[in-house]
Amino acid sequence: MDIDSFVARHSAEWSRLEELVSRRRLTGAEADELVTLYQRTATHLSLVRTRSPDPALIGRLSSLVARGRSAVTGSSTPAWSEMRRFFVVTFPVSVYRSWPWWCAVGTAFSLVAFALMGWVAAHPELWPAVAAPEQIKQLVDSDFADYYSEHPAQSFAFQVWTNNALVAAGTLVLGITLVGTVWILLQNALSVGLVGGLMIGSGRAGVFFGLISPHGILELTAVFVAAGAGLRLGWAWVDPGPLPRAQALAAAGREAITVALGLVVVLLVSGVIEAFVTPSPLPTWARVGIGVAAEAVFLGYVVTYGRRAARAGETGDLDVSRRGDVVPVS
Repeated sequence: MDIDSFVARHSAEWSRLEELVSRRRLTGAEADELVTLYQRTATHLSLVRTRSPDPALIGRLSSLVARGRSAVTGSSTPAWSEMRRFFVVTFPVSVYRSWPWWCAVGTAFSLVAFALMGWVAAHPELWPAVAAPEQIKQLVDSDFADYYSEHPAQSFAFQVWTNNALVAAGTLVLGITLVGTVWILLQNALSVGLVGGLMIGSGRAGVFFGLISPHGILELTAVFVAAGAGLRLGWAWVDPGPLPRAQALAAAGREAITVALGLVVVLLVSGVIEAFVTPSPLPTWARVGIGVAAEAVFLGYVVTYGRRAARAGETGDLDVSRRGDVVPVS
């Protein structure tokens, strides 16, 4: 191939492509021309490389093709920008839009747990059916309080975070079955209610609420949010609304994954509070105050950013360009 003749024949196209990629805005016709010239120049680069590998020309065309590709396909969004969008838009709006679900879950859980607490506390004659008297005495006198301080704080924080993440993940993943999430929530509500009833009935209500409140408020909220997302996922299968069932389930699934990723951070904060604040020598009012403050920050964050994103039309779903293709339906 005569390289000089090749350059003379195509240099005008390369110059025009260079001019187009340097512009910030293009008309529709110019955008079409850009795509055509980019494809031609990529072909020219391939020809030069295989038939007459001139280093200077290869370098020029490689740079031009790279710039043309960037102009045609667009530049990728920086990772930090994606992360910022996740925590400012995607996660809070997903939680905000599903508030009826997790508020209903929290209400039902609280009713069961507190009702059982009151019933167990009011009927000590039934306690022997739960455990031996010496076991109950050991629980209320030492085991419950020692649980929060018998391990090093760092390892305990990781253990708590892992356990809570598994519970939240179970309520979310099993949401597709609906029954699975309800079963996990019921088991936990009965556990909290039973232990709480034994502590209250033994005159240790202050110890119980003083130790469980600092971390438990935020921890249970995270579990409720996960359960709400899971139940919403299962309900999308039962009642898909105007969308085909597969599309409704896919959309709910994507939002559920968003909620799961965001709750990793929420549960981490809860785990740190449980490991470092709950067993600390701070007065009860200070420890509970930290838990209430953490809950207020989370709810304020969800309402502020979630409501703003919802009003802007955000749903928490992936960008349209990143969703799977679907078959049009009538």
